Amino acid sequence: MTTNLRIRRVVLYKHGVGYFERRGKVSGNDTLHLDFKARDMNDVLKSLTVLDLSGGSVSAVSYDSTKPLEQLLAEATIRIPEDGSLTALLGQIKGARVRVRVGGAQVEGSIIGLDSLAVAAGETSLMRPFLSLLVGASLRTFDILDVSELEFLDEAVRKDLEFYLATVLSSYKKDSKRMAILTSGQGERELFVSYVVESPVWKTSYRILLDEGEPPLLQGWALVDNTGDEDWVDVKLSLIAGLPVSFVHDLYNPRYMKRPVVEVTTEAAAAPVIPEESFGSAGDMMMEQEIAEPMMSAMPAAAPMAAPRRSRAEKAMVGGPGRGGPSRREAMETSAAVTTLTKEVGDLFEYGVDRPVTVHRNQSALVPILHKPFEGKRVLLYNRATREKNPMACIELKNTTGLTLEGGPVTVSEDERYVGEAMLDTMKPNDRRFVPFAVELGCVVSIEDRTEDGPVFRVAVSSGMLVAEYFHVRRTTYLSRNKGQRAQVLYVEHPRQGWELAKDAPEPAETTDGFWRFKRELAAGAQDSLTVTERTRGQRQYLISSMGLDQVSYFVSQRFVDEKMAGALKEVVAQREQVDALAKDEQRLQEERNQLFRDQERIRSNIESLKSGASQRELADRFVSKLNEQEDRLEAIASELEKLAKQRQEAQKTLSRRIQALSYTADL
Repeated sequence: MTTNLRIRRVVLYKHGVGYFERRGKVSGNDTLHLDFKARDMNDVLKSLTVLDLSGGSVSAVSYDSTKPLEQLLAEATIRIPEDGSLTALLGQIKGARVRVRVGGAQVEGSIIGLDSLAVAAGETSLMRPFLSLLVGASLRTFDILDVSELEFLDEAVRKDLEFYLATVLSSYKKDSKRMAILTSGQGERELFVSYVVESPVWKTSYRILLDEGEPPLLQGWALVDNTGDEDWVDVKLSLIAGLPVSFVHDLYNPRYMKRPVVEVTTEAAAAPVIPEESFGSAGDMMMEQEIAEPMMSAMPAAAPMAAPRRSRAEKAMVGGPGRGGPSRREAMETSAAVTTLTKEVGDLFEYGVDRPVTVHRNQSALVPILHKPFEGKRVLLYNRATREKNPMACIELKNTTGLTLEGGPVTVSEDERYVGEAMLDTMKPNDRRFVPFAVELGCVVSIEDRTEDGPVFRVAVSSGMLVAEYFHVRRTTYLSRNKGQRAQVLYVEHPRQGWELAKDAPEPAETTDGFWRFKRELAAGAQDSLTVTERTRGQRQYLISSMGLDQVSYFVSQRFVDEKMAGALKEVVAQREQVDALAKDEQRLQEERNQLFRDQERIRSNIESLKSGASQRELADRFVSKLNEQEDRLEAIASELEKLAKQRQEAQKTLSRRIQALSYTADL
């Protein structure tokens, strides 16, 4: 990229783009060049802003075409081969006016061409190229080796040669596209250029320092990557936390619309046509669609938020093991003091580094963005799913820094020793989080689970059902033992799985989406027992039409129903037994009728098998008499079945009415 427009400001975002500002001096009608990677051209064309801050103007911005090199070179009028470039070039521009310097003299003329002539060299001869020029009316020939300078006087030839050379040069950086900014104005002026391109996401990492008797200290670093082709030298760096909308739109590649093809017609000439008169005239409406590109402008800096400093009298002058001197905490406070310029930008949050930043190309850097004490303390957090036997050592962190803390890894030191690592979620000011950094082996937790069904607390009779409601009860007991020599604060996370806390359960200190947190105080060497009782509703359903007297007696003994409802249920049972008795009588008569049908079929079969004779006729008469008796019985059975069916239907209707009329509710 050009050195006239240096990068002065860089704003990096969390969604993969970076905003860049450039400023530089231009004079007159200068043309400035910027080189971009091909993949960045769509973002640049979507976001490029160019301003002449000194009264001039920007006449145009041009950029490299997307045509391949072979096609671009095919459009050039000049070809220069790899070998014999000078002689090949001069041979292609016959008639071009040039000025050549031979010895101390200058000669102007038009190129006739190149000739190879033999020149004596001792006893042999060598072929040497000679340039032939038409100088005035004379034809003169010059040895190419004697020509020290050759100037093209034709503007068209010079531009063709420059285009060819620039095209060939751009091919050496296949991933690079050049953009030219054409300016116009008087004198020296300042030019402002800004654009957005794809950039690596900036990252954060934190250090937490815990010291006995001191407020915990939080130090934050931003990790930025310069993957571009240019150094960032003394740039103003800002880091934006948030997720603004961003997308890629193809503006770089040319678009072509498919047009209809109209064939040439060869019909005979037609007679003139006289259009009909219209009833009125309508004007065409043209709608101009304006595409406004968002322009990012520098915002006024917020008041600096300096980290509070303690007096030297308050600092603990504790050296490392076996040596004197300032402590690590003091060294952090003096060597990494940070003044971060911050401000809210809508839903975004900006960290502005208060000092110039330098990051060379293809390098990364750690930039301090935070150095503040915060409100927090060391606690234990137990979660059965995380680790069944031990809680995690945590920092109960409240974000009192006044800044939005982006999520990232945390390294924790305690009493100048590394004690663990953690991950921090994004935190707004005054948010509170537990930051687990180590397993606390000095505390052991055991768990006992027990599930049972509680007593029935409500009974309802409706729509032919008796419903008894009760609670499933689950008791979870956490037995904690502190084997350490210092008191601990333990938070127990109990999962919320759709059950409610029972009335005798302890009150949780706080509630999250997935857990209840119970706070416990553990003295040194002491034990603690926490029982969490949960309950959820259950029910048993009984079909009234299927009840027996023994079930009614059970309901009375359990006080599910009162005496009045018990009497009504007993009447239902009696009515149902009557229906069952009628149904059994019907079944008995049906079985008798079926047996008669089978006997009649057997008798008819026997009659058909009898032969003639006195004894045979006597037997046949006997069979006929038997059939007559059975027919009489079948008629009686049919009459009884019809009567029983009517009785059973009436009894069933009475049973259904009694069941549907039952309604009862009791809270036990």
